[in-house]
Amino acid sequence: MTDVVASAPPAARPHSAWRIQRSFGVRQRVIVLMVLLLLVVTGKRVEIDHMVTLTSDGLLAAVGLRDSSQVSAGLASVARQLFPVQLSERTEVARIENFDRDHLPWLSHLEVGTVHEQRLNPDTLQMEDHVTQREVLVEPLGYLWHVAAKMIETLEIALWATLLAVLLSLPLAWLSARNYTPHRVCYTVARALVSLLRAVPELVSALFLVLAYGFGPVAGVLALALHGAGFLGKFYAEDIETADPRPQEALRAIGTNQLLVMRYAVLPQVMPQFIAYTLYVLDRNVRMATVVGLVGAGGIGQELKGRYDMYNYAHVGTILIAIFLTVFVLDQLAARWRRRHA
Repeated sequence: MTDVVASAPPAARPHSAWRIQRSFGVRQRVIVLMVLLLLVVTGKRVEIDHMVTLTSDGLLAAVGLRDSSQVSAGLASVARQLFPVQLSERTEVARIENFDRDHLPWLSHLEVGTVHEQRLNPDTLQMEDHVTQREVLVEPLGYLWHVAAKMIETLEIALWATLLAVLLSLPLAWLSARNYTPHRVCYTVARALVSLLRAVPELVSALFLVLAYGFGPVAGVLALALHGAGFLGKFYAEDIETADPRPQEALRAIGTNQLLVMRYAVLPQVMPQFIAYTLYVLDRNVRMATVVGLVGAGGIGQELKGRYDMYNYAHVGTILIAIFLTVFVLDQLAARWRRRHA
């Protein structure tokens, strides 16, 4: 709050001359009213009222104040299909190429089961029940190991994408910083390129990169790296521009070139922020590597899309838990690393 007083000296200032300025004037009230009106209009367009109604019904059904609701029924149906999760893998021996009975995978065993099939009798043209014996290889933790391998591939995609993003963003940051760019044209072009890389979502770029590079992790690495380079290039450049100019001026005064000024006067100031941005991009890339995998760009996302399309929801539950545990562990490691180097 601001005190508005008369121009008289403090000793001669009467008590009635003091006036407390109102926190909200007419202009502020009009702005708040316009914002509320905008929220009402846009909320109606995106069905916020419908969301609130359904969520309220779900909460009431959860505490027993309603018999049922669409939300609670839907969540219960999803939970029944996702859990219990799938850990084992069962594969028919006849479908395994070069199967060796003497060297079974770890903890696995063979089972023989009876399968009933309906077949058409060519003589009677009637469907008849046929019983066949099938030998199956059972791996109690087979699918879990498969998911773990895919998660390792996802981490590798995120790591390489982050490394490439850093390498691409460093020259962009140099050219995007007003106090270091060699020319105004370079600054404009670099800023435009950084904005373009940030504007294109990873999923969209992955769609086109899959067409160019084919299905696999290469498209995922490039999609995440390009978007990460745009993000890092912007924030690296802003930190370079706002670094304390006094150490830089001191080095320039003794004839030091721009590269050495950056190395000894700027980087020591901005390195903590650079590390924080890079860790954030790495964490984000781990999560986004799952998303780009949905379009065939490798990693656990590709496995998730395949299992979802085949309605193997127990397998989907295993994948979701693996993604959560991976992100949680990475968050804890990053937090511990920041505390140690704070």
